[in-house]
Amino acid sequence: MKATPPPSNPPSKIRVGCPAHNCGGRCLLIAHVENGRIVRLETDDRPDSLAAPQLRACPRGRAYLRRQYHPDRLLYPLKRTGKRGEGQFQRISWDEAIETVAAQFERVKATYGNSALFVPYGTGSYNQLNGSHTARRLMNLYGGCLGIYNSYSWAAINAATPTVWGTLVTGNQRQDWLNSRYILMWGWNPAEMRDGTNSDYFIKLARQNGAKVVCIDPRHSLSAAALADEWIPIRPGTDAAMMTAMAHVMLTEGLLDEAFIRRYCLGWDAASMPPGHESDETYTDYLLGRRDGTPKTPEWAEAITAVPAATIARIAREYATRKPAVLYQGYGMQRRAYGEQVVRAGAVLSAITGNFGISGGWASGLALQAPDGGGKWTVFPTGENPVKAAIPVFLWTEAVLRGKEMTAADGVIGVPRLETNIKLIYAVATNCLINQHANVNRSAEILRDESKVEFIVVQDNFLTPTARFADIILPACTQFETWGVEDGWKYSDEVILQPKLVEPPGECKSDYQICAEIAERLGIGEAYTEGRDEKAWVEYCLSVWRETRFPDLPTLDEFIEKNLGAWSNPVTKPAIAFEDFRRDPEKHPLPTPSGKVEIFSKQLYDFGKPDEVPPIPKYIQEWESPFTAETQSSQSNILKTPRSPRLCGEKEFPLQAIGHHTLHRVHSTHDNNDWLGEAFPQRVFINPIDANARGIRDGDLVRVWNERGELVLPARVTPRILPGVVDIPQGAWWSPNENGVDFGGCINVLTSEKWTPYAFGTAQHTIMVQVKKHDGQD
Repeated sequence: MKATPPPSNPPSKIRVGCPAHNCGGRCLLIAHVENGRIVRLETDDRPDSLAAPQLRACPRGRAYLRRQYHPDRLLYPLKRTGKRGEGQFQRISWDEAIETVAAQFERVKATYGNSALFVPYGTGSYNQLNGSHTARRLMNLYGGCLGIYNSYSWAAINAATPTVWGTLVTGNQRQDWLNSRYILMWGWNPAEMRDGTNSDYFIKLARQNGAKVVCIDPRHSLSAAALADEWIPIRPGTDAAMMTAMAHVMLTEGLLDEAFIRRYCLGWDAASMPPGHESDETYTDYLLGRRDGTPKTPEWAEAITAVPAATIARIAREYATRKPAVLYQGYGMQRRAYGEQVVRAGAVLSAITGNFGISGGWASGLALQAPDGGGKWTVFPTGENPVKAAIPVFLWTEAVLRGKEMTAADGVIGVPRLETNIKLIYAVATNCLINQHANVNRSAEILRDESKVEFIVVQDNFLTPTARFADIILPACTQFETWGVEDGWKYSDEVILQPKLVEPPGECKSDYQICAEIAERLGIGEAYTEGRDEKAWVEYCLSVWRETRFPDLPTLDEFIEKNLGAWSNPVTKPAIAFEDFRRDPEKHPLPTPSGKVEIFSKQLYDFGKPDEVPPIPKYIQEWESPFTAETQSSQSNILKTPRSPRLCGEKEFPLQAIGHHTLHRVHSTHDNNDWLGEAFPQRVFINPIDANARGIRDGDLVRVWNERGELVLPARVTPRILPGVVDIPQGAWWSPNENGVDFGGCINVLTSEKWTPYAFGTAQHTIMVQVKKHDGQD
């Protein structure tokens, strides 16, 4: 006789924020929870409107259960038994793990001081109560640690935008895009990387409303396919050249109101230069080639960009005359050598055409939304760091190798020189020690040497490439297994609750709980928690938003009782950035030193590196380039830009490589998600012209290499990428064989650790490689 199965409870449907991993969006899921397990995920079913649209999840959110219940989840604390990087660990108790971590904190602090402690950049868990900011609160209460500024995502655009506008708040609210007549999606791919939930939806609506949408990108992205009327392929790293040539067309064809420009802008011509700089090069001098002998014509730009001169001229005329217009800058093109220049060039195009401070326009640059900048990244209080020294996030390997030598010349702020090298790393929700940092083989070599970083603790859900280099691993909850709350990221008019849905597996604990236990061992437990658990901190965060931004925000009890999931602040009258400045620039000046749009930046002039950081935006050839050595030499001085740069077909590494953000992953999160891997497999995308020259067919296994490393992966032969360029989607997990050849498809095997000259930011998209059919020999 068969036993009667126990009755099962009917599934509960709970609205919950999609786990935040810094995808660029914040969406809402409906979790079906049955007998303590999530069995199904759907997306937002709330009423939909233009003012408060649904927050619909992408494939990554809908496939999240494949990550949530992955068999490789870390379940117990682990201690390294082999050499760093070998991935050999043994299970230990939480007591031993916390004791070991706390003892190492105390040893390193006593030996080297607090500035030897380091929490690296990490967004692998990114709501208010989970992720690296929980560790920053711990460190700040413990006396501080070496600080960081900027990000892997936005370094150049963060630094360059204020040099033109004086602020990062340069964007209108997105509902205003429907008032635009012309939209340039320049290196921008919201259909894949999001950049605000519903950004692609608003572009679709704008197009339906009559706007022409043009996508300028080396690859025919999903955004180009789904959202654009026209795709213009461009050679990576040359966008500033096309923007410069567009300005030349506008100037020489009389498409600009120069009196308007002089009223609002500094540095356009001799009549608008700042005092003391009357004899310095103006922007019109540069466009017309008065100093370097090279007018920046469309023909000049065609030889650099591979965009036909006639197309450059047409786009210039369209953008200058089909107003109001949006020039939206993606972030990939500023993660390159001299990435600051393309940011400034785009912002200047907006300024000189008058496409700022008006409905349907867009000031360009980073474009945090008016009126207040949108998302509040850390409402959870991390406190003030008692250590005043901080480094650019991208230069952490330099601080390991030569921290005591680093000064302002290396981007150090707060102190004249670092007191010590980094000696202890507490890596929470990050894969930036290995996988997401440049030049993986170099990073691995640095971390293998235990005399450099003496202790590494990693807190994560999986044994990532970074976790393989840990001395202690602490298993963390996913965001479905603890309480959390988040706002709407860059474009923030929502607050989204993340209630605890299920119990964590094994002995996993939340990031907050782990930090609280370390704090308790260090004697600062009460100061860390203030008597609150995660749920109580959610109530705290809601109260802060209610007091500072959203007075009508529901209470936590209301969120729970009504199963709200998310609360939206409807945008019925979109805010316009710089509206007051446009109406009266004398009465409402910009927060720049001059009060005007600074085409010429005295701040950059005083930086003292005119060849790399000129005071007016310029095209500067990258340090790794498809052009010949002769051409590179002629551009060692930017005032000697070549008239007709020649492509080099004989170079050892003749192909440019880029790494777009794929729907397979959020950075490196989800790389082990089998559903997403099947839908968006890791491949190198190569044009038929380049493939045929190498005897490569679609699906062939190929080698991609340069002087920094080598990887092997399948080829996707497609005309949807510019000849001379290959694309390896970023974020795939590094998986080297015994010879160091990566079979995981990690593009950072190939990238350079060199940084941009002003922001000290990543230039990881500046890569030259060679591709060859794999012969089976490694």
